[in-house]
This record gives sequence, structure tokens and C-alpha cells, in this order.
Amino acid sequence: MDYTATQSGFRQQPNVRLRNSSMDGSDGSQLFEDTSGTGSRSQTGYSRNQQPGPQAAGFSGQSLLSDPMSNLAMAYGSSLASQGREMVDKNLDRFIPISKLKYYFAVDTVYVGKKLGLLIFPYMHENWEVSYQQDTPVAPRFDVNAPDLYIPAMSFITYVLVAGVALGTQNRFSPELLGVQASSALVWLIMEVLVVLLSLYLVTVNTDLTTIDLLAFSGYKYVGMIVGIVAGLLFGRAAYYLSLLWCCVAIFVFTIRTLRLKLLSEAAAEGKLVRGTRNQLRMYLTMSIAAAQPIFMYWLTYHLIR
Repeated sequence: MDYTATQSGFRQQPNVRLRNSSMDGSDGSQLFEDTSGTGSRSQTGYSRNQQPGPQAAGFSGQSLLSDPMSNLAMAYGSSLASQGREMVDKNLDRFIPISKLKYYFAVDTVYVGKKLGLLIFPYMHENWEVSYQQDTPVAPRFDVNAPDLYIPAMSFITYVLVAGVALGTQNRFSPELLGVQASSALVWLIMEVLVVLLSLYLVTVNTDLTTIDLLAFSGYKYVGMIVGIVAGLLFGRAAYYLSLLWCCVAIFVFTIRTLRLKLLSEAAAEGKLVRGTRNQLRMYLTMSIAAAQPIFMYWLTYHLIR
């Protein structure tokens, strides 16, 4: 081997030998075994082994669906579910006629404005009868005398919010106290409706008033309560008493003129005199319901203004 070669030549001689050795090694036995063919063969065998799987699953699913006992069980389960749904709907509709709730929320902006004006100033209104169409009362948006649940629901929520503002101005606000305020107002409302229903049952009044109607008429007082609280927050305690007094008289007149057509409709249809004992009980009941509205209005608002 010549060691007098240049540096580049000295580095090139091992490269030649490596290439020769690699060329010689290609003619001889391989250093590493080629497993590419074996891998492909093993994968092919694996795919062949896995190919019957979906067929077996499909066969078992088809056998399950074709089983008459499974079909009978599925049909029986669906029939039980439908019967249970019908039973729940029937029993729930007996106490809370959900199908009729859409009628009480069929309002628009014009109706809400007119109804609020009627609740605040009912003295100039003359026709208090509810309009009917083929023995069915028209939707509230077509008749301002028709009861609704939109105004009572929104008034109740607004009352709770205004009560929170009033408590906040007095540094007495807390989530627990606001919850107590809302729950107490709701409990008093439910108790009022239950007492009226019991009174109607004891007096044996045949009327078309429903529980939702009584809930609507009892919820209209929250409008006057909101007016009183807002007036007290803006202008002081004297403004609260004056505005609440006005709203109490207004809701008393509104309730008297609305419920007398409902509770005394049977007597008017039969042509009986109101001076009868039974009709006097109906009149007293009407006045009692109307007189209870100002009491609740003061009871639920006086502690919010200081």
C-alpha cells in the first residue's frame, strides 16, 4: 500500500475497497435475511383469518333480528312505553291542562299595553264580557277582557327583581333573602288560589272559571305592586303609599267587574234576583276575592320601602 499518496487519494482507497466488498457480498450469502415477503405472507394470512369475523357478526345479528321472541319483546316494550306516556299525559292534563296553556300566552304588544292600562285605570272601561267564537273564547290578543298568564308571569318575575333592587338600596340584599321573598310570594299566591277553589266548591257555584283563570286574576296584582315599589324607590315613602293606594283601588274595581260576570253568570242566565241567599253568597265571595288583592299587595311590599 502506497502511503506517499495525497490526502485525497488516501481517503479514496478505502472507498474503493468498500464498494468492492459490497459487490462481492452481493454475490455471496446475505448478512440479514429479507423478511419483506414473509411479512406480506403473514399479513395475508391474518386478513384471511379475520375475514370470516364480519360474516359471523352479521350472521348473529340476523339471527337475533329473525328471532320471533326478540321481535315480540321489542313490540311489547314499545307498547308499554306508549301506554305509560299516555297515562302520564292524561293524569297531568287532569290537574294542569298543558294543552290549554298556549291560549293564555297568545298575546301581542297591543294587548299587553291595553291590559296594563286597564289594570291601572279600569274606571272608564264599559264592556267587560269575554268575546266568544263558536262557544270558544277568543285568544287574548283579540280581546282585552280575556285572562292571560303572560302578564302575571312577567309581573311576578319583575316583582322579584324590583324587590332585589329595593333590598340592595337598603344594604340588605342577599341571595337567600331574595329567595325567601320569591318563595313567600309564590306560596301566598298558591294558597289564595286554593282558598278560592275551596270557597267555590262550598258555595256550589257553577262557573266556567278554571284554575288557570283564577291564577291569572290573582297574578294581576303584581302590576300594582311593582308600580308602588318603583314609586317608593324614586320618590320616597309617601309616593309609595299614594301609588299603592291607587293601584289597590284599581285592582279591586277590576276584580269586581271581571269576576261578577263569571260567578253571577248562572243567576243572570236563570233570571234570578241577586237578593237571594245563594246569590248573595256569590256576591260576598266576589267581594272577598277582590278585597284580598289589596291586602296581599300591601303585605308583600311594605317591608321593601324604608
